[in-house]
Order: sequence, then C-alpha cells, then structure tokens
Amino acid sequence: MRPNQLILASASPRRKFLLGEMGLAFTVKVANVEEDDGPHLKPNDLVLNNAILKAESVANEVPNALVLGSDTTVSLKGHIFSKPKDLNEAKQMLEALSDQWHEVYSAIALRWTNGNFKASFHEVSQVKFKALTSSRIQEYHSRVNPLDKAGAYGIQEASELIIDSIKGSFNNIMGLPTELLENQLNEHGFDFFAD
Repeated sequence: MRPNQLILASASPRRKFLLGEMGLAFTVKVANVEEDDGPHLKPNDLVLNNAILKAESVANEVPNALVLGSDTTVSLKGHIFSKPKDLNEAKQMLEALSDQWHEVYSAIALRWTNGNFKASFHEVSQVKFKALTSSRIQEYHSRVNPLDKAGAYGIQEASELIIDSIKGSFNNIMGLPTELLENQLNEHGFDFFAD
C-alpha cells in the first residue's frame, strides 16, 4: 500500500515553485489552522509545531494522501521574526537584521493517515544582511511584498539589495529544505516524481 498522491498543505507560492523544481507531482490543499508564532517557543519548535499542525489538519481530511506541511521563521539571537503585521513592522524587522547574521529555520512534517506514517524534520541556514539605510529598506519594500514573508524579506527577490552572504541551503531560506525532503521521500520509497 502506498499513498495515492502528494498534497502540499500550504498556500506559499515559493513552496509550490520549489516542489515543482524538484520534479514532483502534487496538488495543493491549504490547511485551515491557526499558527502559533508565540515568542515562548524556540524557533525550531515553532516551525515544527506549525508544520505538523498544517500536515495533520489536511491528512485527516485526505487519509490516502501523503501530506506535506511546512513552516519557516527567522530568528535573531533567539528572537523570532514572523510575518510582519504592516509595513512599519516590516521596516523595523529589516532595521534589526541590518548588518547582522541571523538564522532561518524551515520545517517539514509528512503525514499519511492510512499508512500510519509520520515524519518531521527541520533545517537551519544562516543569512548575513548588508548594513541597510532607510532608503535601501524603502527601495527593497517597493520591489518586494514583505507582508507574506517571515522576517519581512525573501531571498529569491531583489536579494542583492539586502543580503551580504549565506551559509547553508538556499532553498531552506526560501521556505523548503528540498534536500532533506528528497532524502526522506527516497528513504521511505515514496515516488511522486512526475513522468
């Protein structure tokens, strides 16, 4: 017995893009859950908890599918930067990250209800920002919508304005640790690669 399809439990266009880049055949079913971005959690616990919430919500509705839930957050010295509420908060986030190394945590939860299969894992990458002026932040936000991104930025758009260097997986920073995911799919014999 094998799961009959792969479902991404996320509305993120970046995660859809990355799964497509991997050559996977999948459908999207957005999880209707309330994410917990509370400051009481460690960054790795936060992303794992939210990824599991999303995956289990959809897996309960579609028990024959392998459901992928994912979450990403940005952390500076243990302080979590989730999606900003408005442009003012987005500006404050980039000011705090300016000229600093910080961490990007992304987690994946895989759930297949009928196969009683559960796997959860996360990855951490480091990002160093350039020293940012107010005008540079304004220019960046005129080109990139910060409101749907943890830490108010995305590495895949206009990153030359703000990012100095990275350590670790680029895709993890973008929102999905694809190398870890591919290893897990191969390890468990889940073949969703499109013909």
